[in-house]
Parts: sequence; C-alpha cells; structure tokens
Amino acid sequence: MSTELLFRDDAYLKSATARVTAVNERGAELDRTIFYPLGGGQPGDSGVLVRENGERIAIADARKGETPGSVLHVFAAGASRPELGESLMMEIDWARRYSLMRLHTALHLMSCVVVAPVSGGNIAPDKARLDFDIDMTLLDAEHITRETNALIASGVATETVWITDEELAAQPDLVKTMSVQPPRGAGRVRLLKIPGIDLQPCGGTHVRNIAEIGGIRVTRIRNEGKHNKRVEIVLAG
Repeated sequence: MSTELLFRDDAYLKSATARVTAVNERGAELDRTIFYPLGGGQPGDSGVLVRENGERIAIADARKGETPGSVLHVFAAGASRPELGESLMMEIDWARRYSLMRLHTALHLMSCVVVAPVSGGNIAPDKARLDFDIDMTLLDAEHITRETNALIASGVATETVWITDEELAAQPDLVKTMSVQPPRGAGRVRLLKIPGIDLQPCGGTHVRNIAEIGGIRVTRIRNEGKHNKRVEIVLAG
C-alpha cells in the first residue's frame, strides 16, 4: 500500500495521525506520513510514533519501503513494534528537519550563484555541500558566501509547481543535477520555484521563504575529481 506523503503539501507539519499498514523487524509502513524518506541527497527524518497508551516508539530513520510508493519508518534499536492496523500519532524531530529544510533551500540558491552543472550533493543537519563540474579556479568562497546571502536577504517566498513528464522532457535545462535525475513515470514532476531566482525539479523539503535560511557560510572548497569540485556550507546562525 502506498503512503500519502503529507510533507509534500506541508513541510511544516510536526505531528499527525496515521495507521499502520505493514510492520516487520526493521520498521513500520503507515497509510500517511510526515517523515521524509532518504532521497535526493536529503536524509530521512527521525522522530517518534506515539501509541494511544502514551508509549513512544523511537524512529531512527525513514526510507522508501518495499511496496512502491510506501515509506518505511525504521525503528531505533530496542524500540517496540506497533500492531498492524494500529492508530498512532507521528512526531518528527522538528529541529533536525528545519535545519535540513534551511540547508536544502540554501543549496538551491548556491546553484544559482555557481553557474555550472551539479555533479553531486548531500545534506546533513549541520552542513551541506554541492559538487560542481567546473574549473577549480572559478570557485571563490567569499564570493559564493556573499552572493548566496544576498539572495537570502531578498526574502522571496518559495512555491511548489507541478509539471507533466512530457513538459519536463521538453525543458531538459530545468534539470541541473547530473547524478540524480527527477523521478519520472508517475505522470507529473514536482518543482521548487523561487520566483526570479530558481526553478528546478526537487522532491525534498524547503522553507516557505528563503529569508528563513538566515545566512550561510562557505567552510571549504576542495577538488574531488575531474568533474567534482566540492563546496561545503553551514548555516551562519
């Protein structure tokens, strides 16, 4: 059974109810979820599932489940298991998720400052990075920091846009990432739009307004191979 992805419509949901549709020794699948599953360089959410008796089941990670379209909520070590069909309250680790949202959105902005194909990327709660297929001499930490922060200061609201697979195929320039292609086959593709700044396919979670990022700082630029020049960032505050 597929899982309704509540975070796609509202990334700010911190809690919601759900019903267990499958359970095994690794974790539980639910009929709906606020937990983002690992994908696109963004880690899966952690948090808890709260039973009606108040017992809290720790969730260490969220991954794509075995059933197409499902999400597996991975149990932390020693956690108890819910029952099939049981109703639960989901609660994500909001502080961790919000950091991921801010950093993820910041990477979108940085990809507009460094104009080059993106060959890789990754997000953690305390830092994030993008890899670019670009000459190393064209990357300057001070410039990237200053220009990305200037975009953040513009305070533009983000938007979610959906287009068809056919529309995306007709606009291949929308896809900046060389290593990760947007999922096709479902009939439509989700885009993140930052009006006047960026538009690209992305299934991750982002802030409502780029001002929420608060600012970033480039901490390191290094050579990771012929087509991978890595720029690492942290939140400035």
